[in-house]
Amino acid sequence: MKLPWLAADTPFPPAEFALTEPDGLLAAGADLSPERLIQAYSNGIFPWYSEGEPVLWWSPDPRMVLAIDDFSPSHSLRKLLRQIASQEYMASPRVQVRVDTVFPQVMAQCAAPRDGQPGTWITSAMQQAYAEWHRAGYVHSIETWIDGELAGGLYGISLGRMFFGESMFTRAPNASKIALAYLVAIWRRKAWNALIASSRHSIWPAWAPARFRARSSSSMSAMPRRSPRFPGRGAPWTAPRACCRTPHPAAT
Repeated sequence: MKLPWLAADTPFPPAEFALTEPDGLLAAGADLSPERLIQAYSNGIFPWYSEGEPVLWWSPDPRMVLAIDDFSPSHSLRKLLRQIASQEYMASPRVQVRVDTVFPQVMAQCAAPRDGQPGTWITSAMQQAYAEWHRAGYVHSIETWIDGELAGGLYGISLGRMFFGESMFTRAPNASKIALAYLVAIWRRKAWNALIASSRHSIWPAWAPARFRARSSSSMSAMPRRSPRFPGRGAPWTAPRACCRTPHPAAT
């Protein structure tokens, strides 16, 4: 099967036409404009390519997703979150969680070289495109700050009832775990029994304190379109206070 090449005005082919080898490759070409990205993620499609390649569009099946009610932090993480909550009203807490304050820096940290990885799919063009999408209100960063320094975090796309997790990084023990816990708390505060989806299989490390489950691409891609009352953009995000002061049901 010949891989479809997308011009600027070419719509995506149906996700079920994606190749099985390589798994999920659907099309190539087009651009990374906010309009194109909204169209892609609304249909369970995402860009993934290396520097020097054309934009490649993917829709692997199945996808790994986390229902909010399935989030189950470990005992040690719950203890750490309670410690953070107890210090939130201090003048200068040692650990702070912030939202959308240094999005370009979070994305750049996620793109930094890692052990065992020869390169990054977070190209300079991707960083520019998602920064523009961030300014439009669709892409968000959750940031863990320790002693005034950015120590870890994650970023992703809010669209419909879905949060599409793109990447995360850590420069201190537990920093990205804390960011994930606060992401779940933000979604719960909105009273959305939403799903957090991994765009790529390797986004969430094996330690992730959650129960990610396989879900078909067709069922997942339909969720944003089924949720007109839950637009991707809206009021600015803020980090919830005392995100884990009340024990999670799974912990009792």
